[in-house]
Amino acid sequence: MGDGEGEHEQREDRRGEDERCLSHAEVAAAGERIAGAVRPLAVAAPDGSRDGVGGGAWLGLEFRQYTGSFKARGAQNFLRAHRAGGTLPDAGVTIASGGNAGLACAWAAQQQGVPATVFLPRNAPEVKVAKLAAYGAEVRLVGTEYAQALTACQEFAAGTGALASHAYDDPLIAAGAGTVLAEFRARVPELDTVVVAVGGGGLFAGIAAAARHHGIRVLAVEPEHCCALNAAVRAGHPVDVEIASVAADSLGARRASALALHAAQQDGVHCLTVPDEEIERARRRLWAEQRIVVEHAAATALAGWAAWRAGAGADGGTPATAGIVLCGANTDVRTLAAPGPE
Repeated sequence: MGDGEGEHEQREDRRGEDERCLSHAEVAAAGERIAGAVRPLAVAAPDGSRDGVGGGAWLGLEFRQYTGSFKARGAQNFLRAHRAGGTLPDAGVTIASGGNAGLACAWAAQQQGVPATVFLPRNAPEVKVAKLAAYGAEVRLVGTEYAQALTACQEFAAGTGALASHAYDDPLIAAGAGTVLAEFRARVPELDTVVVAVGGGGLFAGIAAAARHHGIRVLAVEPEHCCALNAAVRAGHPVDVEIASVAADSLGARRASALALHAAQQDGVHCLTVPDEEIERARRRLWAEQRIVVEHAAATALAGWAAWRAGAGADGGTPATAGIVLCGANTDVRTLAAPGPE
């Protein structure tokens, strides 16, 4: 799963109008805070094969991260920052999420010896419940819908004093995710463009903050029918959207964060959408030609790069060196079977 979480997690933005821009300093601080606690980003060299990578693009293999997605970075930063600030309560941390955010929260809490309580609907897949429990989390099953689990999580936090975490709409979560870019630049110093899939916008907001500091262009990619960020840009403020995409389990946030919107309004950011069939094609070809298994969110970024190259870029030229963030691989490999020759 990727950035948005299929449960469509939302919260009211807690920053003032003048505080919605995540800074490079916050991302750099996160990098120092989580150094040694997460797996360093591995990259794959450019490949001119039919999968649409080519064109000087490198693949950032963040799906190799602990728990199978970039979410581990934000979760570690969130808990470590609160511990350092003296705001990590004895009751630990809580979150309502059966997706990548919940897994990362439980894992980071286990790593740091912090109690974690994760809320899910009673009809959540047993495999998710088992994986969360394996990370040492207390799993509470409430209701039959995510909204009911979220309400229970909020009530738990209010009643116990547990620290409430969020999938993407928190500066510490976004800053932790943004540490991916510094590691990409360390491995590919000539990087001039980074391509990232967008759900709620945590990964995008963090990467965009770092990219802006270094003068690196950002391509923010969403599925055509799962595009909260594009809708927010058009409206000028975050709005709720309907979602219908093969990548909705990861990118299906109904509303983008204010941090993500602010990042999208800066120079050097280009927002684009891709159809589901191109996402499917990119995912299958990664497997068929490079034996890389990713979830649909990661394939969305790759499909966006292919679309950008096909259109020669919005400014009339294809970047010389791009980095495509393959953000996660918590997926069912049985869905990789191609329907036929392409």
